[in-house]
Amino acid sequence: MPQLGLLHRRAWAALLGQLRRPPRAVGLRTAHSHSQVAVLTSQLKPHQEKSNVIIKTPKGTRDLSPQQMVVREKILDMVVSCFKRHGAKGLDTPAFELKEMLTEKYGEDSGLIYDLKDQGGELLSLRYDLTVPFARYLAMNKLKKMKRYHIGKVWRRESPTIVQGRYREFCQCDFDIAGQFDPMIPDAECLKIICEILSGLQLGDFLIKVNDRRILDGLFAVCGVPESKFHAICSSIDKLDKMSWKDVRHEMVAKKGLAPEVADQIGDYVQCHGGLSLVEQMLQDPRLSQNKQVLEGLGDLKLLFEYLTLFGIAEKISFDLSLARGLDYYTGVIYEAVLLQTSAQAEQEPLNVGSVAAGGRYDGLVGMFDPKGHKVPCVGLSIGVERIFSIVEQRMKTFGEKIRTTETQVFVATPQKNFLQERLKLIAELWDSGIKAELLYKNNPKLLTQLHYCENMGIPLVVIIGEQELKEGIIKLRTVASREEVAVKRENLVTEIQKRLSDS
Repeated sequence: MPQLGLLHRRAWAALLGQLRRPPRAVGLRTAHSHSQVAVLTSQLKPHQEKSNVIIKTPKGTRDLSPQQMVVREKILDMVVSCFKRHGAKGLDTPAFELKEMLTEKYGEDSGLIYDLKDQGGELLSLRYDLTVPFARYLAMNKLKKMKRYHIGKVWRRESPTIVQGRYREFCQCDFDIAGQFDPMIPDAECLKIICEILSGLQLGDFLIKVNDRRILDGLFAVCGVPESKFHAICSSIDKLDKMSWKDVRHEMVAKKGLAPEVADQIGDYVQCHGGLSLVEQMLQDPRLSQNKQVLEGLGDLKLLFEYLTLFGIAEKISFDLSLARGLDYYTGVIYEAVLLQTSAQAEQEPLNVGSVAAGGRYDGLVGMFDPKGHKVPCVGLSIGVERIFSIVEQRMKTFGEKIRTTETQVFVATPQKNFLQERLKLIAELWDSGIKAELLYKNNPKLLTQLHYCENMGIPLVVIIGEQELKEGIIKLRTVASREEVAVKRENLVTEIQKRLSDS
């Protein structure tokens, strides 16, 4: 601060000197004088102006507190352990891709991609999902088979609704199986994984809707939708979980130019949902059964339900003709998991988070990157962890649950002054033995302060060392919850702590 003050005084003195000087010369001398005044004035500006910047996170993003991070890590650990149980390898890709890698992959949603400013001759965009980068990775490395999982952030420039767990920056958890395999076996495993994860997270009852893009495309053809409008109409159908059929029909007719009678024919089908019996019913439909794509899709769904029955999860699956999944790259089976709320839950938890998992088959995406167009069939799923976080956070607030933000197992304390060295030696011994331990960063902390810290942080054990303990070669081991203390020989301390931790 003295140096700053000195600079301030010198700047003022020099500025006043310039102003007092008589105007003897013009031209270069005057210009030089003006420049000196400008420099000196700029030196004063930072000290005169106050910042008006509002400190906040960008729209559609958020910080995660230590309490939120604990919940997040537990959820991600459960998801990743399930992926690994099914034999998946981990993979990571850059947060941004060449813009040309992402274009024409997402249909109407392409407008939600974040483009980056040109920083060196390459047009770049933030990744919109983890699926397209995976397909690019397979094509670039000429891989024909891979079972992988990927946890990472993605970015979408949409209007965020934070209350519903929708953000512009969010985390995705993906599992995908790439390769040529017999029909519906990998697809059935993906649905099994969704069931395992949602059951393990204990979010409540859920339902997985399934459909097939071939059935939708064949249905559109049978009803008379022009092929050029397939993707646009599919995008409208995808909104049936958020809008009524009346509103969706209006969008298709008024905004997308579909004939009203064609829209009505589509409506007769897309409002149907059921199980294997509906698949068999559709196979008998005189109009649909004439379409090759519909027959292929229904045949695969019938086989899929057989495998789902063997996996014991058929009752969690519903064949829903309104499910469309608006992304352009899907080519076959598609699915989406939603939570089912009872009337009691609806009163307690009004949160509407939409789908909590989704995915499908995309057999042509890798071929879009391959110079020779070689295809690698793929099927995968994505867990909507941000929406799951919103549900868990809401429930924790409702029930007032407390969360430990650290995993500290032992606290090293002392009742006496000048014992920092002994505390440091003791905590180093605990760390070296793999025990999670803490101490206060003070030379002479009060014992009561140390014990209060343990209670507030939920630390289960305290080791106390003082002059008497040092002389006798013992350490006091205190259980925080019961406040019971026992004397333990110094050489047996680590073993005793490990025994107590394993028993708890």
